[in-house]
Amino acid sequence: MASEDWIAVDWGTSHMRLWHLRGSDVLAKVHSADGMGGLTRDGFEPALKKLIAELPQEPQGDVLRVFACGMAGSRQGWAEAPYATAPCTPPSAAEAVRAPVRDGKLLVHILPGVKQTSPADVMRGEETQVAGFLALNKDFDGIICLPGTHTKWVQVSAGEIVSFRTYLTGEMFALLSEQSVLRHSVNEDGWENDAFLAAVSHAMGRPAGVASDLFALRAESLLDNLDPAVARSRLSGLLIGMELAAARPYWLGQNIAVLGARGIANAYCGALQAQGVPVTLADAERMTLEGLKAARASLQEIVT
Repeated sequence: MASEDWIAVDWGTSHMRLWHLRGSDVLAKVHSADGMGGLTRDGFEPALKKLIAELPQEPQGDVLRVFACGMAGSRQGWAEAPYATAPCTPPSAAEAVRAPVRDGKLLVHILPGVKQTSPADVMRGEETQVAGFLALNKDFDGIICLPGTHTKWVQVSAGEIVSFRTYLTGEMFALLSEQSVLRHSVNEDGWENDAFLAAVSHAMGRPAGVASDLFALRAESLLDNLDPAVARSRLSGLLIGMELAAARPYWLGQNIAVLGARGIANAYCGALQAQGVPVTLADAERMTLEGLKAARASLQEIVT
């Protein structure tokens, strides 16, 4: 298996990312909008084969092995991969589910997510990013923050996911900036870092007042012509500050790694560093790929 061609897939709700690898070397990367949310169960294999056909070169070999993480393993996905229960090591090939395929050349392994029973919480996809980070940082003990639509704070020790909590901060930002009255006051882009950090500090000091502070953005827009970029930055700061206040038991006095896309990851890093917390920043997409590589390597260990 060491030098065979294989496929790594990050299958989200609204998109799919696919890498063609030979051993550990990436030969190409392609993506599509064929996320889980737009597919029936019978649509996953055709969507996968369609994207593989877009690769610059055809994968070699009699059998093409695929490792997938994310929503392909959800209850509405290709084949349900039951959650592993924390505390646990990030799921590997041993816990993967084989997806049903019609093409005899395909062997598709879908990695499960992780659940926590008390308090109830789930992740599907982020555990593979955690696995990737731990593969590159084997001695890491601390907290891994994965900002996004549903931000995760994951406690990691001795290579295990010990516990985690999820915050709907990103989804709240999208709803408020796109569908609430605040949509009239915020820019679609633009960023004022000082305004963001001031809002983070303000919300951490009085998180119970954030609902009122949010409406003040609209009022200042009407009465004082508040700059829409400033309003957007303050909206983000208020929500992230409220989250940091709630998640303080996770990050206070801990080693922190933030895995995310550049913009949102930088915002979380800035907010944490403003509290005097040292942060290691890593790219989420790279960690996903490293996690899928680790899953394939674990299959090699089983086979050999």
